[in-house]
Amino acid sequence: MYTACLIGTGRIGFSLGFDKKREQPASHTMALLKEKRIRLVAGCDTDKEKLEAWGRYVPSARTFSDADTMLSEIKTDVIVIAVNEDAHLEAAIKAINAKPKLVILEKPVALNSADGNRIKEEALKCGVPVMINHERRFARDYRIAKNYIQKIGKLQSIKATLFSGMRVYSAKNEDDGGYSLLHDGTHLVDIVQFFLEPLPIFAKPEEHCILQNPVITGVHYDEKEPDVIRNLSAHFSHPECSDITMEFSGRSRYFGFEVEITGTEGRIKIGNGFAECQKREESKLYTGFYSLTKDKSVKFPKKTGYFANMVSGACDFLDGTAPLYSSLENGLNVLHTLEEIKNAVLSLEN
Repeated sequence: MYTACLIGTGRIGFSLGFDKKREQPASHTMALLKEKRIRLVAGCDTDKEKLEAWGRYVPSARTFSDADTMLSEIKTDVIVIAVNEDAHLEAAIKAINAKPKLVILEKPVALNSADGNRIKEEALKCGVPVMINHERRFARDYRIAKNYIQKIGKLQSIKATLFSGMRVYSAKNEDDGGYSLLHDGTHLVDIVQFFLEPLPIFAKPEEHCILQNPVITGVHYDEKEPDVIRNLSAHFSHPECSDITMEFSGRSRYFGFEVEITGTEGRIKIGNGFAECQKREESKLYTGFYSLTKDKSVKFPKKTGYFANMVSGACDFLDGTAPLYSSLENGLNVLHTLEEIKNAVLSLEN
């Protein structure tokens, strides 16, 4: 049994656990409570109403209005950080200095690479491992898709898209992280890197993917706010795939997250609420040709276990039976790629 405390009792920390449309558990609190190897003993938040609501739901745990007091009075094996992006650096440094056995840090690592590297330096100095909640790495559907890559031949292209109504980027939001390139783009970049990492899954967790040669292929600015980017597409290369495109939309009237991986022998399509693997077979339409058809032997689960598997993976790491499946280094590589995209856009403007 490991003890845990939570910094941040807001949406991802707590209240998303009541969203009836989401697969549950969908918050850190609910996932921690579900894991039999974890005992949640304390939580803190500067928002009095959120903290009181959390305390009523977890009556066995102590509540605190600030992290300093909680970390000085309670020592736990795991410290979970679920605060806004602009508070990650401060919260992470405090948690690491409390020297738990593991810190679970909500994505993204920080607002920028400089802050992320400060967290890394502190973690190395204190000898505290840090796990980043890149939730799709733990989802069963994405793991099945990852394993299927070896069946689609040589990779020809990867196309990843993120659609929402949130601004893609604005320099005015650098200090609060209020733009989708960072907020949800973190997931998009990380899952592309996940698909490009060596097989089998997590066989070599120390080998992290780094995308190369970023080229901006399209930018659309807001008509009313010229400094706000509403659409952005970028092209990358990698030794395993020379054609990688990521598209970010901030003027869509829906939320979408999709990845399409095309190989010489098949294709994988996966995103929010759907997944399909296709294989090469003799065409039913043209004599002497081959076409792609759905591989019915691949069964995707209705429940992906994305959040529960993250906490379970943390306990496996603490048990010494598994590596960190979503490490601080993974998160720093994501920040590096996002900053390369921003810098490439700025170079176009200049």
